[in-house]
Amino acid sequence: MIRLVLVDDHELVRTGFKLILGQHSDIQIIGEAASAEEGLRLIRTQNPDVALVDVHMPGMSGIELTERALRSQLPTRIIILTVVSDARFPRRLLEAGAMGYLTKGCATEELLAAIRQVAAGRRYLAPDVAQQLALATLDGGGSPFEQLSARELEVAMMLVRGKPVFRIAEQLHLSPKTVSTYKQRLMTKLEVENLIALAHLMEAYSLIEPRGGLQAAATASA
Repeated sequence: MIRLVLVDDHELVRTGFKLILGQHSDIQIIGEAASAEEGLRLIRTQNPDVALVDVHMPGMSGIELTERALRSQLPTRIIILTVVSDARFPRRLLEAGAMGYLTKGCATEELLAAIRQVAAGRRYLAPDVAQQLALATLDGGGSPFEQLSARELEVAMMLVRGKPVFRIAEQLHLSPKTVSTYKQRLMTKLEVENLIALAHLMEAYSLIEPRGGLQAAATASA
């Protein structure tokens, strides 16, 4: 029996997955969460075999959830869900923790195959994503975010959501000086001069929803 949790801020999406997966006797949905923060707590307490996690959610993102689960050495295997298949999604994030990558428009058979394969300890990538990643590797393409460390990426995600340095420091249990160092380092690596430019770049590489971080970044830069 594969014990599974759903982490998605859209109730209709969770309902759809429950209707589909509830018809299969080898999969048991043991919980659901409407935010990544709630999802991480659910994963910690329930220890599911697999978690289906939306990449874009208010507050903490599915990316951050995956990174934190990895750092905490949680046994749950995570499948990232996204609306579009975009090979510019940083390869390093998949290598760092996510065991699967699916689009929400995938066929039922593909969803089931992904869950079963990941539960068995094998990685699953949607075929079109795998092909695009392979082509990107051949032509030298990739994401500039691959050069960031996990912590730098986490700080970047928080910055574009408008969180000030001292709040980020509190949440990550770091000193404000250390967070400022991460901020300067990541902006130098990405060759951006301000948070609005950082938000634009993260948008372009599907790390935030279109226009999702621009208002927050503009407010933080003011």
